[in-house]
Amino acid sequence: MTAPIRVLVCDDQMLIRTGLVTIIDAQPDLEVAGECGDGRSAVDLARRLRPDVVVMDVRMPVLDGIEATRLLAGAGVPHPVKVLVVTTFNLDEYVYEALRAGASGFLLKDAPPDRLLQGIRTVAMGAALLDPEVTRRLVGRYAARIRPAEDAAPGDLPLTPRELEVLRLIADGLSNREIAAALLISQETVKTFVSRILTKLGLRDRVQAVIYAYRRGLAT
Repeated sequence: MTAPIRVLVCDDQMLIRTGLVTIIDAQPDLEVAGECGDGRSAVDLARRLRPDVVVMDVRMPVLDGIEATRLLAGAGVPHPVKVLVVTTFNLDEYVYEALRAGASGFLLKDAPPDRLLQGIRTVAMGAALLDPEVTRRLVGRYAARIRPAEDAAPGDLPLTPRELEVLRLIADGLSNREIAAALLISQETVKTFVSRILTKLGLRDRVQAVIYAYRRGLAT
């Protein structure tokens, strides 16, 4: 049997932390390795327990979640830990600071439990994740600043027409489920398309795909 994904839960609100622990521990493929209520404890526990994923709140006492993330996953950290930032604060500066600090993903606490669980699994596998609502906000606010390259031409891309269509929908901030519904295909098929797009274009994750689409003039 495959070993469960070990998760460290860090949130200063006990009620929320308990809820997260309960949801995670109920999954057969996930296991809570530990929990804490401040950023300093998060850093110490993560370094000692070496969890597969740290679920990190932003606003915490002693040391905030952004700085804790930087210490665990930032540039120059010899053995970085994967961090999924989960917060009630849907503020752009938190998103950017979290990702700059080395976070692998960003979710809102009002996301449904299945999205949180899938987010943990996604980050554990080494992929990056942004909540679709966060993506929409960022795209809506900053898309105008991303100018298409002068030599941008959709016909020059190594993508099939269907892959190009999926890329445009990713740039619109749609989740895999929403893309599947829009194109009348399965979510597994969407995942395959997304994987092919990232591989063909040499991109790391959906965030880079969004930026790429805007720079290529594929989205406005």
